[in-house]
Amino acid sequence: MPKHVQLREILEALVTRELGPDRAIPSERELMVEYGVSRMTVREAIGQLVAEGRLYRVRGKGTFVAAPRVDSMLELTSFTEDMRRRGHEPSTVVLRSVELVPPLVVRRALRLGPSDTAYRIERLRIADGIPMALEDGWYVAEPLPGLLDRDLSGSLYTMLARTYGVVIDGAKQSLRSEIADAQTARILGCPVGAPLLVLDRTSSAGTKPVERIVSWYRGDRYQVHIDLARLSGPDGTPWQRSR
Repeated sequence: MPKHVQLREILEALVTRELGPDRAIPSERELMVEYGVSRMTVREAIGQLVAEGRLYRVRGKGTFVAAPRVDSMLELTSFTEDMRRRGHEPSTVVLRSVELVPPLVVRRALRLGPSDTAYRIERLRIADGIPMALEDGWYVAEPLPGLLDRDLSGSLYTMLARTYGVVIDGAKQSLRSEIADAQTARILGCPVGAPLLVLDRTSSAGTKPVERIVSWYRGDRYQVHIDLARLSGPDGTPWQRSR
């Protein structure tokens, strides 16, 4: 068995059985001395585990154990509902809630006029005590009177349905990647420059847009699963799916 494979198995056992999340593994030099291998071998073994998300590096500090990622299916549900369904304990810190005239990109998404206001709600979403996502959401004010006076730390989708009869039943969403700037890194508790998964969603109740929200998820804590179906055959004809 190649030496880098042997060392990888040793490190994997160390990560799994002894070291908890965010604990440092031995330095490259310590591993070289302990197991009698070259620096190249150490870097190859560590690099494989970093690529798989088992470890992460912090420049100037070392290599650390990554916490297990929270798995999520890409579907129309609230963060609170999604985390509870997957066995995690969700919580929320409301960072800001205010009524404002939104910027043009939000007014277009929500079909608002130049002087129409919307509620802006910024929240830090947490799972099992670990910061998971920063949300910046805008909500149409007209059908939601008094929203900002209510408890905003739970599922907004549930509140909108039960209190206002506004049921979110459709959305358009895009995904992209970004790196954490200083402010976002401070809020999420991750290093500056850490990878983020960004979800940009406009949600509707019936035919009326109600919510425009951008969420920045920590790339080391969160991953998305997407089920794909082929819509047409090789010749372009519609694909008939069996039921």
